[in-house]
Amino acid sequence: MAKSSADDAELRRACAAAVAASGARGEEVSFSIRVAKGRGIFEKLGRLAKPRVLALTTKHSSKGEADKAFLRVLKYSSGAVLEPAKLYKLKHLTKVEVISSDPSGCTFVLGFDNLRSQTVAPPQWTMRNIDDRNRLLFCILNICKEILSYLPKVVGIDIVELALWAKENTLTLDNQENNNQEGRETSVATQTERKVTAKVTVENDLVSQAKDEEEDMEALLDTYVMGIGEADAFSERLKQELVALEAANVYQLLESEPLIEEVLQGIDAASATIDDMDEWLRIFNLKLRHMREDISSIESRNNGLEMQSVNNKGLVEELEKLLERLRIPQEFAASLTGGSFEESRMLKNVEACEWLTGAIRCLEVPNLDPSYVNMRAVSYLMNSCFGYYNINS
Repeated sequence: MAKSSADDAELRRACAAAVAASGARGEEVSFSIRVAKGRGIFEKLGRLAKPRVLALTTKHSSKGEADKAFLRVLKYSSGAVLEPAKLYKLKHLTKVEVISSDPSGCTFVLGFDNLRSQTVAPPQWTMRNIDDRNRLLFCILNICKEILSYLPKVVGIDIVELALWAKENTLTLDNQENNNQEGRETSVATQTERKVTAKVTVENDLVSQAKDEEEDMEALLDTYVMGIGEADAFSERLKQELVALEAANVYQLLESEPLIEEVLQGIDAASATIDDMDEWLRIFNLKLRHMREDISSIESRNNGLEMQSVNNKGLVEELEKLLERLRIPQEFAASLTGGSFEESRMLKNVEACEWLTGAIRCLEVPNLDPSYVNMRAVSYLMNSCFGYYNINS
């Protein structure tokens, strides 16, 4: 098998340092490899994606908790130092699918059940060659079986072929993973035996999965009393049954026509009721609009009446003040209206005339507010009061 970045011990140590720097405690890097490219925003923009490194890490708990496994995506920073980019939990891995549109077979997709948003595309990676792809996929399957005790669904790849490849390359993979166990107290032989046993279990599970699929197909063919080689006859039989099912579906639709008519009648009745309600709402809206206009008119008139009342009150107060100025003392009124011109009363008559002259001057423009000069009420009061005395005088 050709030299791969999975055998690069320096890359493994750099991944371990990046994981430790991220704050993850107790995680061990079991496998690391460079990918040719990954799907991302740079590819959508027509630019080359930056190189990435995939690292499989495990975390063994000493408190009785279940062991954990992660797939970490690492990227190179500006200083050519690896740093974490994304983290996927392998317990959510449900499917491993090799993309059939890639003729090289090096592109695959990992399906995780916790990526619920439809706008988030599942992670897709393209390896440098088939061996790198098989290395990564088999290591993922091995960790899922060993730590999580289950295997995700494998789509788009011959399971038997993958199992045979794993069997042929078990020794190489063991040597690679044993290099990662340096410094541990457990012996290398024990670790190798344990991993070989796990890999054999994965191979058996893959072969068992393939056999189960083949048995399911044979059972389906036995239902139609056909052999595994009679694919054309089986296809024709399926087409005939499909036509029969479609005919039965049409017949069922025809039988349910009275129910459909009843539902349509109910919909028509509901639509008519809605139209009536809409008409009522339009009428009520028109009435409410007229009521709003009437209320606005009444409020406007009320405001005018209030203003007029205030003005009238002010006018009455001013007129009362003016009347106070026009009120003639009783002794002068008697002299001005009915007094005789005898010599003994001439002095009082002169005083009354002088008072009347002074009062008239007080009601002229220099002594009276100019705003009162043109008021009809003031003119009327002056004419009615002083005109009478002028005539009598």
